[in-house]
Amino acid sequence: MFIAKVVGSLVSTQKVGTMTGHKLMLVEPYRVEPKDRTTLVGTGRSFVAVDTLGSGVGDLVLVTQGSSARLTPETKSLPIDAVVVGLIDQVSLSQGCIYDRQSAEQ
Repeated sequence: MFIAKVVGSLVSTQKVGTMTGHKLMLVEPYRVEPKDRTTLVGTGRSFVAVDTLGSGVGDLVLVTQGSSARLTPETKSLPIDAVVVGLIDQVSLSQGCIYDRQSAEQ
């Protein structure tokens, strides 16, 4: 699993039948900034993940990839490689909180 930010959504009108009705989001993996370790920064790459939780653009989410992406009840029969499995409320390191969803929404 890893942290990612939802940076967009996409629509695909032609797809495998089992994918119909599933929300597709564009996510960018994030990491702890290596120098001062007080912020999260994007990696510069992005990919598509199925969203089963109702995330939106700007949300920080927890993503799983590979065969683990098909281990949820909602995704077990889908041909997917990535799924949003959590909405992140807070990220803390030893020096304190580096992300708080409530503060980010204001």
